[in-house]
Amino acid sequence: MAKMDGQQVMVMPEGSNRILGRDAQRTNIAVAYAVANIVRTTLGPKGMDKMLVSELGDIVITNDGATILEEMNVEHPAAKIMVEIAKTQDKEVGDGTTTAVMLSGMLLKKAGDLLDQDIHASTIVKGYDLAAKKSSEILAKLATKVDIKDTATLEKIASIAMGSKSIGVGASKDRLAKLVVQAVTQVVDKRGDTYVVDHELIKIEKKAGGDINDTALISGVLVDKEIVHQSMPKNIKNAKIALIDCALEIEKTEIDAKIEITSPDQMQAFLAQEEKMLKDMVEKIAATGANVVFCQKGIDDVAQHYLNKKGISAVRRVKKSDMEKLQRATGAKVATTLDDLSAKDLGFAGDVNEKSISGEKMVFVENCKDAKSVTIFVRASTEHVVSEGERALVDAIGAVSSAVEDGRYVTGGGSTELELSIQLGKYATEIGGREQLAIHAFAEALETVPRTLAENAGMDAIDALVSLRAKHKKEDGAHFGVDVYAGTTADMKALGVYEPLKVKTQAIASAYEAAKMLLRIDDMIASKGKSGGMPPGGPGGMGGGMGGDY
Repeated sequence: MAKMDGQQVMVMPEGSNRILGRDAQRTNIAVAYAVANIVRTTLGPKGMDKMLVSELGDIVITNDGATILEEMNVEHPAAKIMVEIAKTQDKEVGDGTTTAVMLSGMLLKKAGDLLDQDIHASTIVKGYDLAAKKSSEILAKLATKVDIKDTATLEKIASIAMGSKSIGVGASKDRLAKLVVQAVTQVVDKRGDTYVVDHELIKIEKKAGGDINDTALISGVLVDKEIVHQSMPKNIKNAKIALIDCALEIEKTEIDAKIEITSPDQMQAFLAQEEKMLKDMVEKIAATGANVVFCQKGIDDVAQHYLNKKGISAVRRVKKSDMEKLQRATGAKVATTLDDLSAKDLGFAGDVNEKSISGEKMVFVENCKDAKSVTIFVRASTEHVVSEGERALVDAIGAVSSAVEDGRYVTGGGSTELELSIQLGKYATEIGGREQLAIHAFAEALETVPRTLAENAGMDAIDALVSLRAKHKKEDGAHFGVDVYAGTTADMKALGVYEPLKVKTQAIASAYEAAKMLLRIDDMIASKGKSGGMPPGGPGGMGGGMGGDY
């Protein structure tokens, strides 16, 4: 609603909501900081877990930042932007989601303090721009190079990425780290001087039952299907594999057709012809020398019988994604028609076995020569633990892939953030004008990482920060961080606490971009929806039963 010459003019429909200026900024900052605070307690190996219960009563127990925010069902637009940060971080590098969200919330809170001192949002954004640019320069200097052959360092990176999850403890963590590095190095693709890792080629299959130490790396593909006929061979050595993308069934006509049969002889001839067609299909497969068939579509009972007579094992209705992985693992080519199938299209695997896992039958295609697709088969005692195990492995795969692709890593435990903070503090004094206040705010926001790690480990956060600052001012103190297990500060390089540089740069970039976007908003207009007004919980609410004062 606006006034013109004393007369009211309606611009938006009745019931619409509008928050202007400083109120809009305050609301967004409060909501973003509230979201950051939710995931804050999950940071680090000593972080706590969250239990999320959906509307249907499904339970998720995790401390993975992206999973928590995705399951939380937030409704406020600012909260949704925070969820986007976690999703971006998860997609790009697979790890560091909690750090990214926490930094964004802290950057906004510090910006809120500056806004209260009458510093304009544009000035703060300019200062944050300078700080973010300087951060990437400092990070590049702090980074150490890592080679794909340096498996010991890559294993440490995988181990640290899994450390925050409940399964990432003790001997199992080191064992899983080895599996992850093995998987990534097996599927990595070298293009010129750079390495590229396609995560699609590392399949993660999970099944409750057993122990986390039963988790195995399969140099090939695990297909969650069973061999179609009970009499077919279940254990095949030196398998010659045919991949078929057509049905081993009698095709139905595209148009409605009617066949009139007037005598039993004609009926018999019709059935015999159908049987012959299916037999011919099987003969074409057998002629190639294949002894295992993976079919993307259905296999008729009669065709199953003839395949069995030829000693060929078959699996039907295999997912397209599994067919692609089988192609990469075995070297086979997918045939769209049986006429195209020839001996040179077959793939090879050392073993194809059907095994019963927790009462379900699965087909293991193993010992493939130069497999460019692998499967990590996750086992754990319960469904919740196995899901958390899967999330830990996804994080570790993302971290190792980032280290391999970028070829650089930095130290963890909050050491890199604190060194960044100290160096940005020095840089701020070189910059004239009000922007230096924003750079100082950026530096202080980075300190939230070591502070939170110390808090979550039950340490005194102030003492830890004071001790770390003193050590970082010494010449060889750049790698000192929080040792959460010993409850003290220590040299992270000596402890082998490494994180990929890409994870850090992406976390800071995502956090800064989101903070910048929310800071620039000075007017929030919510058009009248079905219920009218702002989302549930009011302007400061977060929806999903999380409204209230923040």
